[in-house]
Amino acid sequence: MSNIIPVGSVHDDLVAVYSELNENQLFHYYEPNGGIFIAESLNVIERARNMGCVAESFLVEPKFVKDVEAWSHGSLPDGTSFEIPIYVAEQKAMSELVGYHVSRGVLSAMKRPVLPVPETILQDPAAYRIAVLEAVQNPTNVGAIIRSAAALGIDAVLLTEGCSDPLYRRASRVSVGTVFQVPWTYLPKAIRLEEAGSIRWISEYDLPSYLRSFGFRTAAMALSDNSVPIDDPGICREEKLAIILGTESDGLKEETILSSDYVVRIPMSHGVDSLNVAAASAVAFWQLRRR
Repeated sequence: MSNIIPVGSVHDDLVAVYSELNENQLFHYYEPNGGIFIAESLNVIERARNMGCVAESFLVEPKFVKDVEAWSHGSLPDGTSFEIPIYVAEQKAMSELVGYHVSRGVLSAMKRPVLPVPETILQDPAAYRIAVLEAVQNPTNVGAIIRSAAALGIDAVLLTEGCSDPLYRRASRVSVGTVFQVPWTYLPKAIRLEEAGSIRWISEYDLPSYLRSFGFRTAAMALSDNSVPIDDPGICREEKLAIILGTESDGLKEETILSSDYVVRIPMSHGVDSLNVAAASAVAFWQLRRR
């Protein structure tokens, strides 16, 4: 078929988007009109398509051509048909691209979806438990947290601008595509907050005030002198709860901790002071899930 195109090297100009561009360049690919991301594996690509993401091309090992052929044809509203190119590279070339054997064997360059504004998520009547990530910079951790959120009853995820992009290839791969199932978006650096008829602007580190304006009580996951254990019955009874998790090295900002309704700790044993943020998120999401 005309849209199946063999390439001898992943450094071929035809597939430069997969091998020559870093994540930041992909993010700004169509500046100022958004960008693209690279989805890896059939499972992740299918979940992205179900969310409405549009593929621009595929890069696959020969044995996966049949799997993506059905996704490579379509028609526009005016009835015009189109074909999405399927670039085919041998396994050795694919392994060179990512630095290890690619058992998944399928990549797709896809247009970034338009993210909702935070207010849309926070005003959703079905949102009872949300996670808020403050400057979580490791894409593996972001992907793992979103996977735990999807599995353990978290209704949405909000991220500060210092967080790694959930659509980075590693993040979406680690999440097993759940970044396309759980609603998420970024918080702006400055947030407009209206209280008692007056308007004030708050920084992203006064997140608890902003979240309370939508009816959420806030639980900051942190080691602190006034923290309560995660099984505290008062927290679990909250109707709407935002669980705030901090960066891998320093944890949450002091301002966030001081202004939260609860400061919550996970009891540790054997002299261990804390868990990795991704592991801590899974414990917190399970314990604080809506009963």
